[in-house]
Amino acid sequence: MIRLCLAGATGWAGSELARAIAAAADLSLVAAVSRTHAGRNLREVLGEPRLDCPIHSTAADALTTPCDVFVEYTAPASAKANTLTALARGCHVVVGTSGLAEPDFADIDIMARRQRRGVLACGNFALTAVLLQRFAEMAAKVLPQWEIIDYADDAKMDAPSGTARELAARLSRVRHPEPTVPLDQTVGPREARGATLSGSQIHSVRLPGYMISAEVIFGLPDQRLSIRHDSGSSARPYVDGALLAIRKVTTLTGVHRGLDTVLEI
Repeated sequence: MIRLCLAGATGWAGSELARAIAAAADLSLVAAVSRTHAGRNLREVLGEPRLDCPIHSTAADALTTPCDVFVEYTAPASAKANTLTALARGCHVVVGTSGLAEPDFADIDIMARRQRRGVLACGNFALTAVLLQRFAEMAAKVLPQWEIIDYADDAKMDAPSGTARELAARLSRVRHPEPTVPLDQTVGPREARGATLSGSQIHSVRLPGYMISAEVIFGLPDQRLSIRHDSGSSARPYVDGALLAIRKVTTLTGVHRGLDTVLEI
């Protein structure tokens, strides 16, 4: 039985994950974090009698209950602190929150290795997003130019998304793109070419009517390759991947980026 603490348990994605944990025979949710519902019981808030655990206002309070895996599903501003706190308490960590930058992961990796614990950080748990990243890495080996477009609704605060950040980081380990016109020779506002993260140009669209999506476009003379992931309106596509991450993270040490690091693909 894997004992879990879920931060963000009453949110859009966290609540769906909590219900799936309740139905899993090998998982037990022993504590939850939600500032808006602190002091209540999760079974009452979500209407699921099998989720009999207290809700705390902070990760530090929730982690006074011993657990094996801490699942971080809150907000970029608190994700790093929550993860470091969980590692300090001896927990493995699954990070589903987007917005963490490369220096954040470097700091987390130091702590994780010191504690001999695993951190599995996934910008997106959906299988189609995992395949997008893997296929893009394959394409980058032979196609020298690409840019990334990151789509989300107008209420999403972080930009680029965790999926786009993770994709750029992974592509940088293959090579950096080779633009025909160097960025410092851009005529006009430099910002029109997007933000440079891990060597890739990323353009973030935030408009009503969009769901979380990511696209990487590769170009050669007279030909173009577009690889795109589109999410739907429910959190269900992320649940199966998150459950897999929870079950696999205890076999890891240090930070590992992307769900495919524990998949046989």
